Order: sequence, then structure tokens, then C-alpha cells
Amino acid sequence: MNRSLRVRALLALAVLALSLYVAATVPVRLGLDLRGGTQIVLETRSTPTADADSAATDRTLEVLRGRIDALGVAEPTLVRSGDHRIIVELPGVQDPKKAAAVLGRTAQLTFHPVLGAAQDGDETSRPLPKRSGQRVLPDESGTPLRLGPASLTGEDVKEAAARFDQQGGAGWHITVGFEGAGRDGWARLTGEAACKAPGDAARRVAIVLDDKVISSPQVDPSIACGAGIRDGATQITGSFSPEEARELSLLINGGALPVPVETVEQRTVGPTLGAQAITASAWAAVIGTALTSLFIIVVYRLLGALAALALACYSLVSYAALAALGATLTLPGLAGFVLAIGMAVDANVLVFERAREEYAARRRPSIRSALTAGFRNAFSAIADSNITTLIAAALLFFLASGPVRGFGVTLGIGVLASMFSALVISRVLAEFAASRPGVRRRPRLTGIATTGAVRERLTRRNPLLMRRPRRWLATSAAVLVLAGSGLAVRGVDLGVEFTGGRLIEYSTSSPVDPGRVRSALADAGYPRAVVQSSGDAGLTVRTDPLTDAEEREVTGTLREVAGPADKVRDELIGPSLGKELRQGALIALAVALGAQFVYLAARFRWVLGSATVVALVHDVVILLGVFAWLGKPVDGVFLAALLTVIGYSVNDSVVLFDRVRELDRRGSGPPFSGVVNKAILQTLPRTVNTGMGAAFMLTALAVLGGSSLTDFALALLIGLAVGTYSSVFTAAPVAIGLHARSRGGKPSAEGAAVTA
Repeated sequence: MNRSLRVRALLALAVLALSLYVAATVPVRLGLDLRGGTQIVLETRSTPTADADSAATDRTLEVLRGRIDALGVAEPTLVRSGDHRIIVELPGVQDPKKAAAVLGRTAQLTFHPVLGAAQDGDETSRPLPKRSGQRVLPDESGTPLRLGPASLTGEDVKEAAARFDQQGGAGWHITVGFEGAGRDGWARLTGEAACKAPGDAARRVAIVLDDKVISSPQVDPSIACGAGIRDGATQITGSFSPEEARELSLLINGGALPVPVETVEQRTVGPTLGAQAITASAWAAVIGTALTSLFIIVVYRLLGALAALALACYSLVSYAALAALGATLTLPGLAGFVLAIGMAVDANVLVFERAREEYAARRRPSIRSALTAGFRNAFSAIADSNITTLIAAALLFFLASGPVRGFGVTLGIGVLASMFSALVISRVLAEFAASRPGVRRRPRLTGIATTGAVRERLTRRNPLLMRRPRRWLATSAAVLVLAGSGLAVRGVDLGVEFTGGRLIEYSTSSPVDPGRVRSALADAGYPRAVVQSSGDAGLTVRTDPLTDAEEREVTGTLREVAGPADKVRDELIGPSLGKELRQGALIALAVALGAQFVYLAARFRWVLGSATVVALVHDVVILLGVFAWLGKPVDGVFLAALLTVIGYSVNDSVVLFDRVRELDRRGSGPPFSGVVNKAILQTLPRTVNTGMGAAFMLTALAVLGGSSLTDFALALLIGLAVGTYSSVFTAAPVAIGLHARSRGGKPSAEGAAVTA
């Protein structure tokens, strides 16, 4: 074993040992779409007396943290997003209404002297004219009271606790203890009220929470005028249920929010749906990886088996990196790992195909030297394709938000892990196996001593694919128009993530006709509701934003038609947030494409970079058009799939144009169209084998992934086919045409008949 191989082996062992330790000791964080729970996005709002600046958002975050701790939610997550938003994740919470009510309440607690009963002409809930600080509010029984300025606030309260008084008859109540100046203030307030006659409204003290009188007890007749209550304690009594008493006590203890907050997004995923998504994803990943591994073993034999082992190592490294960085794995994030698995397979296929070429070209080759040359010659294509993907992942992380940003994180981790597994782990295993005497005596065992079925047929037939490149462009244009017409005829069905609204998914006991539910909802006053089947026995309902009362009406109407139905997912997106997410996703996508074009133009000249971007746009329009014709929603999961398709397409084009660049540098004589034709024939075995490997994984996701992953896998399968086609029959003809125009001539077929 030479020195370089030993260094790579030690590095691989160190990384694998560290990854194994991290995977065994640090659990990965699952997103709520995988484990179930509620996510609430709150946005701070400015008031005439307080600005919702960064400092106010920080104070709001701390108050909310105290409230959530009091709710007793296990492993809650609160993070700030920008200057005005707070993202709250509550695992296991399936009643978002209660959580949202507690989190969203301002909880301004004040204690007021009661000046007397309201007089005729006093306007309820408004400050009285020319009486600074005075207002009229109804008490807990509805009787209007005239209140004086606040004497105490929630800041004077030391603690509050919910209690049940069975003997005294008070039932559930809240005990409140004051501290510091609050003790003296409470004594002064109750002492002044005690000077009024028993039964007089002015002998009462009003306790107000968020402009609502929650209790207005009379001061006990035993309290002397001016003396007041000196122990700094009181009780808030009323007809409280246990839940109401506990909620009120935690609001008082948590303190008031410095600025009001508004719920702009709310997602709830049932534990059953989350568990199904995890199980389906796991089975799809295991079976898909097994089929992919079996395929590359059949094609590349021993080296294919070692590449499959390297794929298993990739899974370990990427999982450990995700856990160590504290990243959250969400459903769209799985797209990043699917793409990274495809890139890891692609890197191995690239190396093995180059090694096959080297073995066939040499008179007295050895497996070890052919492999070394294969890794050396394939490195530029592997590096370029991974760098373009990393550029896209970085831009998505910095420019996008929500699930698209999570996709960028997992994609970046997966790409780095796939490069390590392909260029280090796979190389160590392959070179070690190639140096064994038994392998040297049986070179065909490795799988690179033969050219392969695809290459043999291409060599025998030597087709002139680029004889008439304009015909391929015409075919691509026709497909583009056919798919793109779906955008004009049907339009893009944007999901609630990008438009705002409410999406509710139900699980029914048996399949239900969506048309019947749609008609019933229209009769109930929801004509714009979109009802679709989901899985074997389920329905999704998408509407404009609904209140909780309207949501209950929609659910009741559906159950009248469909019978028993459990709500497994509920998403509410505000229109302003939907617009922001839509714009952010479009900006991130456009900047990612622009950055990739700049990089590819610098690496491959502007002709090849432009051809790659044209092929990308071709793929994007076709995929959008197909989904428009199928009536599928375009949401965050679809956007992750679209970005994955772009990654596949870039990889195919980079591999082709890397070979074009290599052949062009040799100055072998054929015109540019002949060079491109030769590059296509030489890289087509890699394109076919990589596409087949990815297709096994995606088919497993489509068949086994369940309703959560079906549309995602369908988009990837369509994109894989379109991207494979466009890299050869769109990008290559465009490059030939642009090259001819840059030379002031026409595309030439002369010299295209070069051997592969």
C-alpha cells in the first residue's frame, strides 16, 4: 500500500469512526412534518406607543419562552426569523387553537379603582372624554363600570398560581402575590376602595386583562378605610374551568408582550401522518438504495459492490453531519439526500467509465493504473457538477426561507458527504481491491476490463446524432410548446404556501368521491374550496384563509358526506407571508441559476454555459407544464423537487461539456459538431447508468413513499427523463448553434462521423 493510499485510508477511517460515534450519541432533529406537532409563526406589530424593532422581538421571544415552558410542552423550539418574526415549534401538540391563544395574547394585566357605575352617555370600552386615563368597561357579569387610571400592572406581580378551593366554595381561582412597590400599591388601592359603603360599586377593584375585566371583587367589610390589604396578596375569582385558571396564571407569570403579535402561519401534522412519512421514507430509501446498489453491482461487479459499500458509508457520514450541526430534517430535506445519493452514484459511474476507457486504450493495462487514471480524468467533471450544486444550496440557504431553506441545508451536507464517499472512501476500497493478487489475475471480475453493453453497441453502430442538430432543437421546441401550453390553459396551481390560505388533510375510513364533498362545501358557502383525493383513503381541502369557526363548519360538512374523518394535517398561511415566500423562492431560484451560469461560463466558455442554462430553462418549463396539465399543486415540496431536477440536469450537461472541452483541447481536427457528437457517444454509457441508478430510487419513493412523497417522486421521475434528454438533445444542439454563430458561420455536420 503506497503512502497516498494509506493517508486516504486513515482519513476515511477517522471520519467514519467519528460519524459512527456522533450517530450513536446525537439524535437527529426531525421536522414537525415527520414527527407530528404544531408550528406557529408569529409576527410582531408596532403600536402608537411601541415599535416592533429587533429589541422588542427579542423581549417578546423571552416572554413567549416562559409561557411555553409553563404549558409543559416537551422539547419546544423558539427561534427568531428576521427582525419581526418568531417561529415556535411544539412537538406533539395537536390542539393549535389553545397554543395560539396563549402565545398570541398580549396579556396586559392592570388593576383599576372603580369610580362607580357607568352613566348614560358613557361609551363602553372607550376612554371618557376629558377624564385622562378613565374608561368604561363591562364587568364579568356585563354591567358597565367606570374605571379610573391603572394603579398597578402585571410588572408589580411576583407570582400567580391556579388553586381550587373546595371548602370555601370559590372553586377554581388564581392567587396573586405582589412584590416591592406592588405591595404598598395594593394596600393603597384597596384602602381607598374600603372607604366606600358596602354594596357601592366604587368599593370594588377591577382586574383587567387585555382590556377585559376578568374579576372585580368587593373589598371585604372587615378592611378598614385607608388601611387596605397589607399582606400583598389577592384572589382572582370567577367561573373558571381548570384550563382557564391555569392559562390565566401562566399568562400573568409570563408577563405582558412588549408589542402585539399576529399569527401569520400555522401548521399542524398529526402523529400518525408523521409516523407514516418516516416509515414510508425509510422503506423507500432502503429498497431504492438496495435496487440501485444491485444495479451497479450487476454493471460493475466487484467495483460496483465496493461502490455500494461506499454509499452506505455516505449515509452514515451525512446523517452524522446533520445531527452534529443540529440541522432539522424535514420532508423537503429528503430531496437533498436523494439528489446527493444520485450524485454519489454518478461520481462512481464517471470514474468507472473513465477507467474502462483507459483499460481498453492501453496495450498492457493494469486494473490499478486504469483506476488511477479514471479518478484523475473524472475529477474535473465531478468537481464542477458538485460545485454548481453547492452554489445553489448556499444561495437557497441565504435567500430562501422555510422548507426551501431547509432543502438547501440538507443538500449542501449531502453533496459534501457524497464527494467524500466517492473520492476518498470508494477510491480507497477500489485501489485496495485492485492491488490484491487474486483480482489482478482475474481483471474481468472488477467490471472495468469490459467496455459494457452500451459502449459496445455505440462503438459498433457509431450513430451520427448531431448530423442535423436543428431537428433536435425543433423536437425540443415542440415538446416545450406542448408542455408550456398547460401553463397558459390550466395555469399554475400554487399551493397555500405561496398564496396564503388553509389546507386541511383528512383520513377517511373508505375512499370518498371528491366531487360530492366539493358540491357540499359549495352549498355551505365555500365555492372556492379545492377538494382532492390523498392516498388510498383521504381528502385534502384547500380554501382561502379560514377562522377556527369556519374550519369547524368545513370539517362538519365533510363528515356529513364522507362519514368519520380524522384531521391529520392543518396548515394556515397568511396572504402576506405567502407572497413573501413566493417572492423569496423565485428570487433564490433566479439567483441560483444566474450564479451557475456565471460559474459554468467561466469554466466552459460562455457558449457551453449558455447552452446549459437553456437546457435548465427547458426542463423547468416542461416540468411546470406537466404539473399544470395534471392539476398538481406547486408548493414547497414541488420546489425542492424542481431544484433537484435542476441539479440532475446540470450534472448531465457538465459531464458532457467537460468531455467536449477535453476533446477540443486535443485539437483532433473534426469541426465542433463532430467533437460534440464524439463527446455524446463517449459519455452516453455514464448517462444511461446514472439515470438507471437514480430511477430505481425514485420509483421506490413513488410507489412506497405514500401521499407525502408521491408528487415529489413523480416530479423527480419526470425531471430525470427530461433532464437526461435535454443534456444531449437540447444543450448539445444549442451549443453547436451558438458556436457557429460566434464563428460567423452555420452548424456543420462535416466531420461528424468520428469514432467514439
